[in-house]
Amino acid sequence: MKKYLSLLLFLVLVLGGGLLIGYATLPGAWYASLVKPPFNPPNWVFGPVWSLLYVLIAVAGWRTWLREPSGAAMKIWGVQLILNFLWSPTFFGAKMMGPALVVIVLLLASIVSFIASVWNRDRISGWLFAPYAAWVAFATMLNASLLWLN
Repeated sequence: MKKYLSLLLFLVLVLGGGLLIGYATLPGAWYASLVKPPFNPPNWVFGPVWSLLYVLIAVAGWRTWLREPSGAAMKIWGVQLILNFLWSPTFFGAKMMGPALVVIVLLLASIVSFIASVWNRDRISGWLFAPYAAWVAFATMLNASLLWLN
């Protein structure tokens, strides 16, 4: 029971935090006015994708916490979550695409680092982060393109 309560707490922290930050920093008119690259997805794609990714991030964090709550992998997981939660306020809130690009590059590096740190002990957690890594790599390219075009 205690094990599943901790999973619920991870889901609330990650999914709840991500959704709260997402709603607090909705793209709005500024983002709509930007020149976008041809591969820019429609706005409606972001909510469902991030919701699914947040669930995967939470489960990977929970699995890592169960195995080694104070270990290096858990610390890396915490860093990636902070960077993840920092990107939207930097990009959409402060409208600072350059600093947001720095944040997302660091985020991508921390995601890859997390995967590498858990791969030999918990391949499931590593695989849970694979779609996240792919999406953030795409988002990094999108952020860089938006900065370049605007």
